[in-house]
Amino acid sequence: MAGKQERQRRLARERHERRLVRQAQRQQAMRKVTAWVAGGVVLLIVALVVTLTVVHLGSKSASAQGTPSATPSVSATPSASATPNATPPATEPATHCDYVPSGTAARPVGGLPPATPDYKATYTATIKTNRGDIVIDLLNSKATCTVNSFVFLASKNFYNKTPCPRLSTSGGLYIIQCGDPTGTGAGGPGYAFYSENLAGATYPAGTVAMANSGEPYTNGSQFFLVYKDTTLAPNYTPFGRIVSGLSVLADVAKGGIGKPLNPAGGGPPKDKVTIESVVIKKT
Repeated sequence: MAGKQERQRRLARERHERRLVRQAQRQQAMRKVTAWVAGGVVLLIVALVVTLTVVHLGSKSASAQGTPSATPSVSATPSASATPNATPPATEPATHCDYVPSGTAARPVGGLPPATPDYKATYTATIKTNRGDIVIDLLNSKATCTVNSFVFLASKNFYNKTPCPRLSTSGGLYIIQCGDPTGTGAGGPGYAFYSENLAGATYPAGTVAMANSGEPYTNGSQFFLVYKDTTLAPNYTPFGRIVSGLSVLADVAKGGIGKPLNPAGGGPPKDKVTIESVVIKKT
């Protein structure tokens, strides 16, 4: 009798132990499932955040690469931005100009433009291109330091044999952009300076103005020629007026835009434009 009771107790213990093992296994499995579910939720949240971020950035990128509308821009991206140590002219015509080193010159120019401009001079620039000549009256009394820089670069042959890599034909932006020997939109003269002549600035057909990276002290060598009335914020120094050759630009615009497109709008003109030289006449 005692032996039978001992076997029953042993079988009961074994059943109890098996139940404990099964219970532990179920709990471990539940912990794994919970961990998987939690991990899945985290991954879902991360994926959702990434998706929303990509969509947001994509919409911004599409806006930048598409046709400029309410806020077209004329961007130049120098290899290194100037610091705000440069100071704008106190009055115009300026009697002193402040140029600061910025990045590496796309072509050697031997340093900075003279700090003392000839503010009483009258300048005419003839941009000789493979498409024809463009004659510009430079606004020396209104944008003295900009004109001083442009005349300096022309004297150093900085613009000779350089492309005009950007044409825009829609969205309120009707320009041809030039002034970068590299043709990439990232080249400059190795210095930068403040904007001028911005109060009430507009950009009708015939305007010649500086391109910059959106800050007032990032002007360098790049400029744009307006062939049709253009709507722009007054962020780009107007420093010249085309008096002859506007039809040259209009003909290039009729040829259309090639690829790749410029993130700021437009792209390379199908009818390639090359500046052969810039001739300055001073009186």
